[in-house]
Amino acid sequence: MSSNIHANHLSLDASSSSSSSSSSSSSSSSSSSSSVHEPKMDALIIPVTMEVPCDSRGQRMWWAFLASSMVTFFGGLFIILLWRTLKYLWTVCCHCGGKTKEAQKINNGSSQADGTLKPVDEKEEVVAAEVGWMTSVKDWAGVMISAQTLTGRVLVVLVFALSIGALVIYFIDSSNPIESCQNFYKDFTLQIDMAFNVFFLLYFGLRFIAANDKLWFWLEVNSVVDFFTVPPVFVSVYLNRSWLGLRFLRALRLIQFSEILQFLNILKTSNSIKLVNLLSIFISTWLTAAGFIHLVENSGDPWENFQNNQALTYWECVYLLMVTMSTVGYGDVYAKTTLGRLFMVFFILGGLAMFASYVPEIIELIGNRKKYGGSYSAVSGRKHIVVCGHITLESVSNFLKDFLHKDRDDVNVEIVFLHNISPNLELEALFKRHFTQVEFYQGSVLNPHDLARVKIESADACLILANKYCADPDAEDASNIMRVISIKNYHPKIRIITQMLQYHNKAHLLNIPSWNWKEGDDAICLAELKLGFIAQSCLAQGLSTMLANLFSMRSFIKIEEDTWQKYYLEGVSNEMYTEYLSSAFVGLSFPTVCELCFVKLKLLMIAIEYKSANRESRSRKRILINPGNHLKIQEGTLGFFIASDAKEVKRAFFYCKACHDDVTDPKRIKKCGCRRLKAEARARYHKDPFAHKNATPNSRHVPKPVEDEQPPTLSPKKKQRNGGMRNSPNSSPKLMRHDPLLIPGNDQIDNMDSNVKKYDSTGMFHWCAPKEIEKVILTRSEAAMTVLSGHVVVCIFGDVSSALIGLRNLVMPLRASNFHYHELKHIVFVGSIEYLKREWETLHNFPKVSILPGTPLSRADLRAVNINLCDMCVILSANQNNIDDTSLQDKECILASLNIKSMQFDDSIGVLQANSQGFTPPGMDRSSPDNSPVHGMLRQPSITTGVNIPIITELAKPGKLPLVSVNQEKNSGTHILMITELVNDTNVQFLDQDDDDDPDTELYLTQPFACGTAFAVSVLDSLMSATYFNDNILTLIRTLVTGGATPELEALIAEENALRGGYSTPQTLANRDRCRVAQLALLDGPFADLGDGGCYGDLFCKALKTYNMLCFGIYRLRDAHLSTPSQCTKRYVITNPPYEFELVPTDLIFCLMQFDHNAGQSRASLSHSSHSSQSSSKKSSSVHSIPSTANRPNRPKSRESRDKQNATRMTRMGQAEKKWFTDEPDNAYPRNIQIKPMSTHMANQINQYKSTSSLIPPIREVEDEC
Repeated sequence: MSSNIHANHLSLDASSSSSSSSSSSSSSSSSSSSSVHEPKMDALIIPVTMEVPCDSRGQRMWWAFLASSMVTFFGGLFIILLWRTLKYLWTVCCHCGGKTKEAQKINNGSSQADGTLKPVDEKEEVVAAEVGWMTSVKDWAGVMISAQTLTGRVLVVLVFALSIGALVIYFIDSSNPIESCQNFYKDFTLQIDMAFNVFFLLYFGLRFIAANDKLWFWLEVNSVVDFFTVPPVFVSVYLNRSWLGLRFLRALRLIQFSEILQFLNILKTSNSIKLVNLLSIFISTWLTAAGFIHLVENSGDPWENFQNNQALTYWECVYLLMVTMSTVGYGDVYAKTTLGRLFMVFFILGGLAMFASYVPEIIELIGNRKKYGGSYSAVSGRKHIVVCGHITLESVSNFLKDFLHKDRDDVNVEIVFLHNISPNLELEALFKRHFTQVEFYQGSVLNPHDLARVKIESADACLILANKYCADPDAEDASNIMRVISIKNYHPKIRIITQMLQYHNKAHLLNIPSWNWKEGDDAICLAELKLGFIAQSCLAQGLSTMLANLFSMRSFIKIEEDTWQKYYLEGVSNEMYTEYLSSAFVGLSFPTVCELCFVKLKLLMIAIEYKSANRESRSRKRILINPGNHLKIQEGTLGFFIASDAKEVKRAFFYCKACHDDVTDPKRIKKCGCRRLKAEARARYHKDPFAHKNATPNSRHVPKPVEDEQPPTLSPKKKQRNGGMRNSPNSSPKLMRHDPLLIPGNDQIDNMDSNVKKYDSTGMFHWCAPKEIEKVILTRSEAAMTVLSGHVVVCIFGDVSSALIGLRNLVMPLRASNFHYHELKHIVFVGSIEYLKREWETLHNFPKVSILPGTPLSRADLRAVNINLCDMCVILSANQNNIDDTSLQDKECILASLNIKSMQFDDSIGVLQANSQGFTPPGMDRSSPDNSPVHGMLRQPSITTGVNIPIITELAKPGKLPLVSVNQEKNSGTHILMITELVNDTNVQFLDQDDDDDPDTELYLTQPFACGTAFAVSVLDSLMSATYFNDNILTLIRTLVTGGATPELEALIAEENALRGGYSTPQTLANRDRCRVAQLALLDGPFADLGDGGCYGDLFCKALKTYNMLCFGIYRLRDAHLSTPSQCTKRYVITNPPYEFELVPTDLIFCLMQFDHNAGQSRASLSHSSHSSQSSSKKSSSVHSIPSTANRPNRPKSRESRDKQNATRMTRMGQAEKKWFTDEPDNAYPRNIQIKPMSTHMANQINQYKSTSSLIPPIREVEDEC
């Protein structure tokens, strides 16, 4: 189109030149029939049509448009300068007059002070009114253009939008000739442009009024743009012409694009503002320069009579400016006019500099733009959680592996990770592999804007991960607490699950007003749980491994070979689940339902959620672990199950006695279609074959804390409503239940003594008055003379600068009140006294604690505390996180472990070890009188593998011989059971030199972890997802491993950072009545008949029916499946074996045992008598003497002679297993006691102990029975 116009111009020029002579002769006349009158001047004639009344001579009028802009600009500039000059002259000339007026005002002020009033000058009032009016108008105009109000923001945005609209009109008109004749009333674009410019003129007036400095305002870029764009439009209307001219200057308005976006609250970050600024300046300069080249190239040079023009479109000029700025210059398009070339010379200087500086910076800003800076779009019908905190490849992979495990139900939850650092390539690849359920956003939870981006207000929960390997745990906890504060401040109702490293920092969470554990907020304290797991291993070795596997989601790995890994991995595939019980179980006792679930549903139920009907409990739900047969199942009771996947647990909810009573395959137990009345469903419970015969239908409606039914032998009954005593039908008539709550005046027990504080204020832990650390410090000689046995040795590495690990969490489970005082194991800490002084403030209220200053790497210190006679050796380190090299983080613990295993011990001390072998487990005292229900039970030490061969060995039922052969000459440290804390999972390969574990093997598959001799804090990562799906799981785990820590106790510790003693009341003493974990030996005792090839299911039912003991796992010798004897004494954990699982005599059974009151009563009488004797210190659990047969009056005096068989059996026994004996059945073989001859050296040593018993310094504490 432009080429045609250009040709038309050329034809007009040719016709004008050819007819110039004829035109000069007839210049005075005009032809009415001619459409165009050709003038005599040599000017470029524009095309004219008949419809447009242009100049009859066709002369160009561009100078008129340009003159209107120049006159406006310079005329206004002249007026402003003239006004300033006159104002200056007036000020200079009237300077003296001004001083005179000021003096007059001062005089007037003084006269007014004298009381004389003068009339006010009317002129002054007028001036004051005028100043006030101008000021108000100026302020109003300033508010209108400053975008401080909504009207001002709308006005500013509207002006910018109209400027862009005017620029678009320019782009459209640029395809037309530079100057053309147009009728205003018929040209639509000219009308729109006219309307825009009228608005710009009004806005210019507002800006002029609001300007403080009129001169600078007149020279502003926006003002110059208005001068050269607004007046030409009015000239166009007057002349009916259109000149493209300088309308391209409207592109300079793009510079304000950043300000407009900030007014609209779109740009908030500095990088985004800077990026928009650079882009707007670059683009506006580019488009403006292209407009000028388009004007001069299409017009030509004025001094060349516009003959050297060339037809270029606007976009060709844009292309020309880009290749010019970039210094590429292809030469396909170039400037021909002198004005164009002159402009290009100066533009290259500025444009090249701008291109070289702006473009790289723009690219850098775009490249640095957060890749993960978007916002989360919530999906309807799908929940999402926000995970923040310590986001690394290890923490995220462990979390996702457990959270998205296939054994869970369909996880319809999207995981949104929020972290202020972009992920590395490995972590990014992990996110891409789970892109359907995982999203990552870069940001911080401390920024409310980032919380809004991830939709925290609609999130189902927020999970905060902690850095378990940080050098400063307190600083890490403080960071997570600040995250909690920020999230709760943004949305108080959000559920938060956070990891905490230190137990004492949990108290700070209670200071957050919106923190509410009743609404699902949970703090998973890694130190509390880690040390709690280790403490439980001191009571029942291997329990830490079993519990860690239960709340971790593991896939089933099938192994065909008959190895220990086969049975271990079958148990590993079990997890903890919860499900509501079917109405078919309503009214049944807990043991009945538990047996029915195990036998028929193939489920193991270990606890229930019980809602007390007592108003004093504030209707708070409690989790009762193996509550016993006094509790009846209510409607809607939540059960805790151990199963391999969630689908199996549904059987407990779908079970219907009418539909599934004859079903033998548990997989067929699914939802049935029967619709019976609830009353009929509840009335069926007394017909259940597992139900007790004396159960009454009325008991199903209101579950009572205690039912009037006979308890089994080992099941404690709570306070009887009638205050009487009942005999157990399963025990001898001599064994009667004495309830201490009913007989406060009993001489054998003083639990109701109001003058002595023996428990903490909650009644959950043993307590003593605070002791100074100097009173519990033992020297090496004192420790050696104390002859410690059956104790717990804690080897701790730490110094003054080490972070505290919170030893209170290790001691509290060992001082739980469901142990009697004489059952408490003595705890001896071996380590730096400087470090232990820092920990002592939290330990000084616990009894039976001693400290040996030294180092765990010193064999002399280890021999002084009789580490070969301890029940458990715990190795901890507080220096693990101070080393950058992960492979060296566990060097101290590994060196200590290898040092102990390489030690050699003389067997002459074995006579004392024999006594420690005979030390019974909690509630199973061998020295109990006849009337105790635990009479005759013999406890094996917690560390049964690798202990010395006992001098006195009790044998029963020959034929069940353990396949263990141990050298009786010497015992090495490998037979001392230890549990070692590790930071780096891969370092587990260094603990056992004889295992075949691959370095890349996962921790739970390694032999030390399976055997319970190693524990790493990484296994606790699974608790985050487990707690999210079921917050009761964390409560159950904490109840099992902490010994009874409750939110109320945490609130008390938050106040004083120490346990507070309390007087014994019926309420606090009732808290002692809770079950605990123990190990049951099958080598002898009431279950010995099942130990030789019996079924685990039969053992489960017998223990549950007879003693209310709930079995849930096996601790088996590693080589028990071999037919040949083995010297290996290592054991491994089997979780929840099936019913038909075959038992071996050396098995130890994990069980939940009821609390026994009689053990404390009987032991109290013995304790009172023993304290009066000279060798009272040897009666404690810390110092043992050789047990005498006189202490067992009920043991049969005459037994059949089986010395040869017993001797053979003793030889094959590699260790003294932990045995529990009760009253044997009538057909049981009598036991023989075989006494091994004692060497002269050993006899002298024992006599030395006896003769110097009065000189041996006792452990400095009062060991009174609680």
